[in-house]
Amino acid sequence: MKNFIAVGVGGYIAPRHLEAINHVGGKIIAAYDNKDSVGILDRFTQDVPFFTTFEEYSYFLDKISSSSSIDYCSVMSPNYMHKFHIWHGLKNGADVICEKPLVLDVNEIDELVSLEQKFGKKINTVLQLRVHETIKELRKKILQDNKQEKYEVDLTYITSRGPWYMSSWKGNTYQSGGLPLNIGIHFFDMLTWLFGKLEKQEVHHFDESSCAGFLELEKAKVKWFLSLDKNMLPESAKQQNKTTYRNITFNGEEIEFSDGFTELHKTVYTDVLNGHGYGVEDARNAITIVDSMRKMSLISASENKHPFLRK
Repeated sequence: MKNFIAVGVGGYIAPRHLEAINHVGGKIIAAYDNKDSVGILDRFTQDVPFFTTFEEYSYFLDKISSSSSIDYCSVMSPNYMHKFHIWHGLKNGADVICEKPLVLDVNEIDELVSLEQKFGKKINTVLQLRVHETIKELRKKILQDNKQEKYEVDLTYITSRGPWYMSSWKGNTYQSGGLPLNIGIHFFDMLTWLFGKLEKQEVHHFDESSCAGFLELEKAKVKWFLSLDKNMLPESAKQQNKTTYRNITFNGEEIEFSDGFTELHKTVYTDVLNGHGYGVEDARNAITIVDSMRKMSLISASENKHPFLRK
């Protein structure tokens, strides 16, 4: 049995991490969140020491260090806290499993590389679309095709959120990294995993609830659209009472991958414990795309616009 410490257990994504820890047979020996709405812990165990002040949490870890090994630190805290919580986990002798986005910019990626070298531990990140069966099959097809010309791809990613989202830290660009990083990082990682490194990009639309643009990658030209607005959901999704819509049109073939998300963290954790987790360098390409995007001006006239922008 592996011992885990868990940071950010009161957050939106925490239940998936806690379920994944339980799935791999892990034991949480300490948990922290500065909010106390963490009753979900009782779903898995009623014996976890829980702290709402980081000083007490840190002191407790020091106190138990001579009698209990810490194998993994699960970081599910707000994005702007990731780097510090990763450092703290490494400092306590743990490998880290961190929710996306790993950090807020490319400079922080370089800092994480240095921290791994300093502490001799691994930082794993949650890139769950890489373990989604539909996406894995698509990657296999791309590798088998070995096409010379670039694929034409439209990607639509709508994951509706209520007013709470913009009122929380997620709506604060300096804390979350903004919509392309907090939500879009998944599909930017997926696209570079499928089609290779970035060669060129354009940004066509950008506001607090939606953004869109164009990526030219090694193997594909991608028109992408990302939104939190439920009004942008297509009628087919609304009729099924779905709140999310994730779709790739791949050389004219439509691939819908909205389902199958709830179990992906379990797969990620299983892979990590088997020594096959995705690390810091795996996160670099997607974070580089968003980092570059922040410095770009909008292009209003472009033949590369996503179909949703032409409506």
